[in-house]
Amino acid sequence: MCDVCGCQLHDHHHSDSKIVEVNQSLLEANQKQAASNKTHIEKMGAIAINLISSPGSGKTTLLERTIDELGDSVKIGVIEGDIETERDADRIRAKGVPAVQLTTGGACHLDAPMVHGGLHVLEHFGKGKGFDIIFIENVGNLVCPATFDLGEHHRAILLSVPEGSDKPVKYPTTFKGADLFMITKTDLLQHFDFDVEEAKSEALKIQPDLDILCFSSTTGEGFDQWITYLKNLLSA
Repeated sequence: MCDVCGCQLHDHHHSDSKIVEVNQSLLEANQKQAASNKTHIEKMGAIAINLISSPGSGKTTLLERTIDELGDSVKIGVIEGDIETERDADRIRAKGVPAVQLTTGGACHLDAPMVHGGLHVLEHFGKGKGFDIIFIENVGNLVCPATFDLGEHHRAILLSVPEGSDKPVKYPTTFKGADLFMITKTDLLQHFDFDVEEAKSEALKIQPDLDILCFSSTTGEGFDQWITYLKNLLSA
């Protein structure tokens, strides 16, 4: 459990007023930095998309295929969040795209100050050429990242078929703050008891304006929906 984000507040053994005050102060400071981040991103000429999911849902694979599909037509930058290692950032760099790895050292989410530092490094890697889209791949977690605005313009939630279709019901706060819900690894539907319609229905009960896509980044089935979604964001 993360000591930074205040999730221990849900434990009745740690509910004194001091912890509440610290948590409120932390979120207020984060919100101010998030607003600054958004302005910074827009001055870079980009929009930012915050990718949130459990570990292993396919965020990095999604980005790899997105880079392959969009080629040089869209200038992409990536900020990777993980507790340790640069493995995901290395995978993105191998595609020829600037990527900054943020390692949290134990914290279960990225916050706006971390992303602020990452944006400056990304600008350096981008050599002043600017970006169209900046993807922020958050730490794998369906709880804490939902609380922290990073300055993104859009928030996308990924749920892979092996995880089960009940996740919207179990993590309503995460889905409530989302703009896009992506059901990934659909090539595995025949092997798992995943009810696509249940997942969609429950998610829409929480966030009626949610856009929903279903696809496989591995086989490419339905992936064109995601590419069209991105192109529509850019044209808007």
